[in-house]
Order: sequence, then structure tokens, then C-alpha cells
Amino acid sequence: MVIVVGWAPNARGRDVTLFDTEATGSASTQTLPLDQLADVVAERDALPVRPRWLWNDTASWYPPLLAAGVRVERCHDLRLCHAILHNSEFAQAEALHVERATVSMWDASPEAPLLQPPPPPHAASALFELDEMAATDVHEGAGTTALAVDEADLDETLAEWNRQSVAMANGTAPERLRLLLAAESAGALIAAEMRAAGLPWRAEAHEKILSEVLGDRPTGGALPAHMERAASQTRDALGDPGLHLDSQPRLLRALQRNGVFVESTNRWELGEHDHPAIAPLLEYKKLSRLHSANGWAWLEEWVRDGRFRPTFVPGGVVTGRWASSGGGALQIPKQLRAAVVADPGWTLIVADVAQLEPRVLAAMAHDRAMAKAGSGTDLYAGIVDSGAVDTRAHAKIAVLGAMYGATTGESGRLVPRLRRVFPDAMRLVDDAAQAGERGEIVTTWLGRSSPAPGERWHESQSQASQPDATAADERRARQSARDRGRFTRNFVVQGTAAEWALCWMADIRLRLAALDAVPAEAGAPRSGPSFSRRPHLAFFLHDEVIVHTPMVHADAAALAIREAATSAGRLLFGGFPVDFPLDLRVRQIAGGS
Repeated sequence: MVIVVGWAPNARGRDVTLFDTEATGSASTQTLPLDQLADVVAERDALPVRPRWLWNDTASWYPPLLAAGVRVERCHDLRLCHAILHNSEFAQAEALHVERATVSMWDASPEAPLLQPPPPPHAASALFELDEMAATDVHEGAGTTALAVDEADLDETLAEWNRQSVAMANGTAPERLRLLLAAESAGALIAAEMRAAGLPWRAEAHEKILSEVLGDRPTGGALPAHMERAASQTRDALGDPGLHLDSQPRLLRALQRNGVFVESTNRWELGEHDHPAIAPLLEYKKLSRLHSANGWAWLEEWVRDGRFRPTFVPGGVVTGRWASSGGGALQIPKQLRAAVVADPGWTLIVADVAQLEPRVLAAMAHDRAMAKAGSGTDLYAGIVDSGAVDTRAHAKIAVLGAMYGATTGESGRLVPRLRRVFPDAMRLVDDAAQAGERGEIVTTWLGRSSPAPGERWHESQSQASQPDATAADERRARQSARDRGRFTRNFVVQGTAAEWALCWMADIRLRLAALDAVPAEAGAPRSGPSFSRRPHLAFFLHDEVIVHTPMVHADAAALAIREAATSAGRLLFGGFPVDFPLDLRVRQIAGGS
């Protein structure tokens, strides 16, 4: 059963119309005031056969329901699904075409920064780990373009649903697309639910950490004491007492005057030089990031009533990974984990998947040798046992190099060894890279396709083929082609890993919802009416989740998380023998032991 939710024509945000379809093919329409919607949704979702709620934008419709204590089991988010189908090689994209003078409101896309290739990791990402180049936090509204309420009425909502149904049914892989759209829509529900429930956060613990790491809170615009000490040491080492360390051009000039010839001030480049200014400068940069991103001002703005409630953006990155629009949910530094504390009588379950992306690669490529390397063990250790490389560190460098297209240094030396031992896996990413270099589109396992190269890319390739092309033109074209190849090489793996994570979370969500509610007196009222008495997802980052659960359900919730990981693997890859082992910890404090 599908129930379509749309604004009544000319309602101006006051009345809602529900179009209720039955499996028999019959349908009924009901118009009601907006303030009655929660009661009707609760009534329908309590039926033995629960409907799939179909609406233009989960981020618009679902939060008011959650505030009223109403959860839905499943939905179809037309906005998110349109974005997938519009670009997918698996769909009949022309079915989504709308005859109108202006661009379709369904074609609203995230801001340009989100469409950039994902940067290669310098180290494995972990929950609460701050990496200068990794996490994506976008300005308010980017990637969350909601349809105007006076445009997304029931008729337009139904029309878009019909267009999407045709695009799927007439595509080349409708079953995979259906799974992807269901997972993406479930992700939209989860994002809204995690914001509503919030992540338990102790402001006093956060303040203690800031005082220990930065020094006491300054007044009058001054720097915290430990930042000022690191800044003074840097200035002294560079012989420039008036140097403003936050001015990149001035800092670079000062470094170069002192023989530190760098083109940027990222820690990887600075770390290659031996100079007395380097250590205090890196310390200053680390402290500055904490102060600006998660200092006292952040705490006052984003933590309310014992909860951190960021705005997650499902599908905010072109690979399908999530972004955040406010709060920096994807870049919380590691040292703040001690502020994440379960409510009394409750506990946290922190779970992450070991080496998710290479395991996904093994399954996509049906590379049994790589799957065997990760069977029941650390995959990097298994790669060492296979004889491909000699140390676990080399295995990690080689795998990351293969997935991100590293061709120099240790990666360039080690990746060929992987090709000999794991030819199927390496062929998959190599083929994706070559497709990207040719300007072609690549697609994830379930059907999310990469964007086509832009006009500038085509111009550079065209110019390089002209009779009057210069050596610089040719170098530019080759570099542009290689850059796109590195992007498409990783796109298929990172995007499919994001699909696995969505399926994992969706399954966790359903399993947790099946557990009994605890008595009100044992609840966590700060989690809101929808989650105060039941285990629930509280945080997600790429391959990691945090569940907030009553102590009485800790074992059952941990089992649900593990079983969901196994289920997600089967759902995507059938019976292919690839393991997705979890590092799972039950603890009162997220950073505890």
C-alpha cells in the first residue's frame, strides 16, 4: 500500500491531501487540515500492513510528525529519488522530463562544492576524527533544496511518482534501482530521526575538555592560552613577532624566508620539513581547528538540553555519502568523544565496519581471493598472509592507493603486487579509472551514476587535440583526464559502500523498532516523544553508527547491529562469501573503554 502526501491545491500550507492506493488497485482521496496529519499517519501506520508514505521531501514532512511522537516505517522521498534516477545509467532518464518553460523543481541540485571528487584519505577515517580534507559540512540549505509548498501539490506529486515509476520500470536494472531508492528514502527517515533524538552530549564535559586542551575561555577576542603559547613559539622560531598565523599568504612568505619552501600549510607538507617553527605551528593549527569548529561558541549554538542535533544531508556528496548542513556533524574531533555520554539507565553502542570499502570492492568484483583475505579477520592482515605484501602497513597503503589512484611513492610500488594477487578487484577499479579518463560515466552497484565531465574538461581535451596545441595544453589535458580517472576509480567503490551502509542502517532501524518500549520512568525524555523509550540510532558517519539504548536492551541492540551487517551484505551481494565484521563496543561514554 502506498499513501501519497501532497498539499491540497491552493491550500497555502493549510490543508493536506492523501491519495491512498490499495494493492487491489482501488484508491481513495482524503483532504484534512495540516494539524490533523500526525493523528492520521499514526492511525495508518498502526495497521497490520503498514503503508509506504510517498512525499516530495522527507526533511519537510517528517520532523513535525516526529515532534508529535509519530514515526513511520517506510517512505519514498521523491526529491532524493529523482536525483538518482535523473543521472542513473540504469534508469530511463528521459521519462523524468517535464514539459515546462523553466527547469523542473525536481531537478534542484546541491551546491557545486558537493559535486567535487572525494579527496583521498591520508589515514583511515574514524568516528569523531577530524581530517582537514575529509569531512563535508555545507552551508545551511545546500543539498537540502525543498520544493515550494505551493508547487508540490498532490497532482504534481502524483505526476512525479508516475514519472519515476516509468523511469525505473523501463531501465536496465529495475530491481537494483528499487533497492537503492528504498535505501535512500530510509536514509532520509533516519537523518530526520537522528536530528529529532539527538546525540547525548554533556556540555560540562565538553567545557572541561576545552579548558584542558585550549586553556580557560578567553575574553575580549583574545586567544585561549595554549593557542597563544603555540602562536608565540611559531613567531619566535620564524623571527616575525607580528606575524598573523591565520593569514595564509603572510605565513607562507614567513616560512619561505626561513628556508621552508612549501606551497601550502597542510600538515602533510609541513611534516616533510625540519624547522623549529613546524611543531608549534602544527600545534597551533590543531588547536585553532578545535577552537573555531567546536569551541565554546559551537557548544552554545548546537548543544541544547543535553543533545547535539546536527542537520544531516542524505546523498549530499555525489558518491551518495552524507553531508551535514550545520553543526559539522561529520567532522567532530576525536578528543570530544568524552562529551558523548549516555543518559542514566541507558548506554551507547558504537559500531564500525572494518575496511568497508575494500570488502565492498571484493564483492563487486567477485574477487574470491580478496574476500578470502578478509574472511573472519582483519583484511589487511589477510592480504599480508596472501603474500601480496610483507606488512600490514604496506597492505593498507596498497589498498588505499588502488582505490584512490595513487601512482607514486610507496603506493606506486605496492599496487602492482595487488594486481598479481587480486586481479579481479584491481581490474574493476582500473576499468573505472580508464572510463573516467575517456570522459565516460561510471555507476555503483545499485545504480548511482557519476556526473558527466563538465564543459571545462571537454574544452581541455579538445584543445589538446588541435593542430596548434602546445605542450602545456597537452599536459593540462592529461592531468585533467588522470584526475577524472582517480575520481571514477573511487566513485564506484565509495558509492557502493555508501549503499551498503544505508542498507545496514535501514535494517538496524527496523530491528530496534521491534524491541519493547521501556516504562516511562526508565526513559530518556531528552530524546523526544518518538525515541524516549526505545533504542534508536543517534549518530552515523560513513561506516560507523552510535545507538542509544536502555541498558535492558543493550544485548539485543548489539545483536541487531551485527545481524543487520550480515543482512546488508546478503541484500547487495547475494551469496558471495564476503564478511563485514564489526568493531562493536558497549559503553556509557563514546570515548570510554
